[in-house]
Amino acid sequence: MSDPQGGHRLNDAVKTDIENSVLCWLATVDADGTPNVSPKEIFCAHGDDHIVVADIASAHTLRNLHANATACVSFVDVFRQRGFKIVGTARIIAPDEPDFAVFGADLLRMAGNDFPIRHVIAIKIKRISRIWAPSYTLFPERSEQQCMQSAYDTYGVTPIQK
Repeated sequence: MSDPQGGHRLNDAVKTDIENSVLCWLATVDADGTPNVSPKEIFCAHGDDHIVVADIASAHTLRNLHANATACVSFVDVFRQRGFKIVGTARIIAPDEPDFAVFGADLLRMAGNDFPIRHVIAIKIKRISRIWAPSYTLFPERSEQQCMQSAYDTYGVTPIQK
């Protein structure tokens, strides 16, 4: 959904996929245009116009963001085989800045005492796109449940029945 400032907002579908994703991939480029993709374990939605990512060991990512603040975050629910790609402008927030506690509150809770968060990477959303596994296009007759069962079979997972 678009907002008046030209960005996009996180709706319930995006937030659900963020919550169901174990990792996200944060893509940046350096001053020479060389891409870098780094998996991130601690990330979440912040409000309806930001995604925040913990900098735990992200020196290369931070260096790239200082050179070019454009970032892309992708995440996929591996069993549903779909997710989203979010493009936006990143802001690096240090622990001594007042916004660190605001933007980092959920990340700090998620990290607990196990992961020291050196910075919060707050990405203001400009564009959101849906990511689908090719099987959704190649086999349109398959239901989401059939696609999920295929993923369970592939990964040797038996889902817990609730």
